[in-house]
Amino acid sequence: MRISGVLFRVLSALAFVNVLSPLPVWAESQKEAQPASGPRIFISGRILDHHNEPVQDASVRIRIDGRPQEILSRGRKAEAVQSGSGGAYLLELEVPAGFGPSSKLDLEVRKASFRTTRIPFTGADLAQKGEHYHFSKDISVPRTAGPAFWIATVVFLAAYLLISFELLHRTIAAMLGAAVMLAISYTIGTLDPEYHIISFETAMHKIDMNVIFLLMGMMIIVGILKHTGVFQWCAYKCFQLARGSVFLLAVMFCTFTAVTSAFLDNVTTMLLLTPVTIAISQTLRLNPLTLLVPEVMASNVGGTSTLIGDPPNIMIGSYAGLTFMEFVRNLTVPCLVGLVALFFLIRLYYNRAYKEAQVAEVEAFTERLREEYKITDGTLLGYGLFILGFTIFLFITHGFWHMEVSIAALLGASVLFTYSIITKKVRMLELLEKDIEWPSLLFFMFLFMVVGAVEETGLLALIADWILELSKGNLTVAIVLILWVSAFLSAFVDNIPYTATMLPITAYLTQTIPGAESHVLWWALALGACLGGNGTIIGASANVVTMGIAESVGYPISFVRFMKFGFVYMIVSVAIANVWLLLFY
Repeated sequence: MRISGVLFRVLSALAFVNVLSPLPVWAESQKEAQPASGPRIFISGRILDHHNEPVQDASVRIRIDGRPQEILSRGRKAEAVQSGSGGAYLLELEVPAGFGPSSKLDLEVRKASFRTTRIPFTGADLAQKGEHYHFSKDISVPRTAGPAFWIATVVFLAAYLLISFELLHRTIAAMLGAAVMLAISYTIGTLDPEYHIISFETAMHKIDMNVIFLLMGMMIIVGILKHTGVFQWCAYKCFQLARGSVFLLAVMFCTFTAVTSAFLDNVTTMLLLTPVTIAISQTLRLNPLTLLVPEVMASNVGGTSTLIGDPPNIMIGSYAGLTFMEFVRNLTVPCLVGLVALFFLIRLYYNRAYKEAQVAEVEAFTERLREEYKITDGTLLGYGLFILGFTIFLFITHGFWHMEVSIAALLGASVLFTYSIITKKVRMLELLEKDIEWPSLLFFMFLFMVVGAVEETGLLALIADWILELSKGNLTVAIVLILWVSAFLSAFVDNIPYTATMLPITAYLTQTIPGAESHVLWWALALGACLGGNGTIIGASANVVTMGIAESVGYPISFVRFMKFGFVYMIVSVAIANVWLLLFY
């Protein structure tokens, strides 16, 4: 069996589990809703942390007059019940002999990384309806740094280091982190609940399938359009319009890259344009890095401006429920100003190299490019652009339809895919194997599980409290803090795992800090994470991919050399974003 087929089945199975996993909860609720026979005590409520967020999988027990009581659960008796996904719990037990208003009841809540909490009350606190007794109580449980917290933190940081410094392929590193946390939860955690990090069901719920399916759909669309030669043709047109001016060519390449990256994944954009840029540079006897470094900066800036342009934005939009047009309205202006700043920086850094480039016989070279970089399938291109345009229309209006953006991407991908297969324009297995980046999709899935584990054990809550304390509830300080911390950290670690870590933290700060209802902290996170990726060669996936291709054809670039241009531009673009956020929010 081909590797793509195996990965496709794994992905489908995980999606199927993710969709069907709520069914047992529904079935249990139906059982619990059935009327009880004989006198019963019903105790219900929610388990919450100190952020008033629901706590799932907490164990709830009850004692009456010091004696543990058996709880009716799933048709049989049990010592404890587990809180559900919303933190809700329901205890149903038989009324013990001698129960009355003076009886002493004691609710006990336990969960790893939380302090064991007991709520005492008496029989007089219960409301009696007929022969049954009812009591409702929301319970706040404080977090504590127990064994599960420290194990999850160490595994998380280890995976982070492996991913950021490419000591191990990021998909394998994320998978290893998720597997270790789950294995500890179901081995040592079974023997001692204090070591239980995350349940399998919770880990599945942490996977954001909206992100996964959006990326998959856009990969299919781009993979089919790639067969038409449209991207290479656009590069040829840029050279034709530049008329021998290398600086103007760089500006056009950057503009085209930025616009393309706003609507397509920036990694895919650079994969398609890098070989063409290298070929043109070699003909001009110009070091390709003088064009590629600005191009990859432009791809990260362009990707920042829309919901679908950069993976961090896809994650933010899905988590916070932000629409495509909200991203456009709030991020396009600072990105456009940042792109103009990039042109000035290109002139300052690379003008001498551009002047030394040999641009002899421009007309002859233009004619050569026209012959070499043609549209290879006009019919497929026309149909593909129509489907892409319709998909982008659904992206823009998805807030009106109350439709997830992944649905739009999957619709466009499936229609274009079907047309391509029926007309035999594209070979299905070739597209599935080469154009869908299965390792990247699996990386996202395992990463969501890893971040979900440290969220469960309280590390992210600790960071959120630290930021809140540092900002002292001041919105301006919080904006500056999130923007610049995100930028500097994203420069040295992959911005995808960083963004995944910051999602619940930013959500908490948005709910807590007065004035943050405008979503300004989400824009600060998006701008910081995406623009910060320009700081170093490892800051964004597009950087790594582009420089890797350049090195493979004999044009390596050192970490420091990339940073001399990239880090300066990162500071400039983030400063522009900072001014924008403070002036208009």
